Amino acid sequence: MNSEFIIAVHSLVLLAHRPDGMASSEEIASNVCTNPVRVRKVMSCLRKNGFVDTREGSGGGYRLSREPSDVTLADVYQALAAGSLAPGWCSGDPQSDCMVGSNMAEVMNAVFCGADQQLEMYLQSITIGQMLSSIAAKARS
Repeated sequence: MNSEFIIAVHSLVLLAHRPDGMASSEEIASNVCTNPVRVRKVMSCLRKNGFVDTREGSGGGYRLSREPSDVTLADVYQALAAGSLAPGWCSGDPQSDCMVGSNMAEVMNAVFCGADQQLEMYLQSITIGQMLSSIAAKARS
């Protein structure tokens, strides 16, 4: 899982929480505890994928373009982080004479692909709206 996914989910939940639904990258970054440049990069991807709209100028920023109950964490994962469970490197050498060394990368790839599919199925059951409800319940307790 990469940090962009976490920034995206946090940002979308924050926008869903705001009464006017609008926040600047600086406001989001402050709430997420990261740099506004990182937020803008993530929000650009969210805009391209239809999750947020932007408004320029004073009082501008980002606004949700979909209902929080219609956006699943799987949607966000697919837009920003799909396949991120797989490592960039795997042990072994496909040209090796050793049965283990020559097949490890392919077998591990299947493991990570299966894990990624399971993760997406789980994330499909959670919406941005549910995340906001969970946070509100936690704040009340």
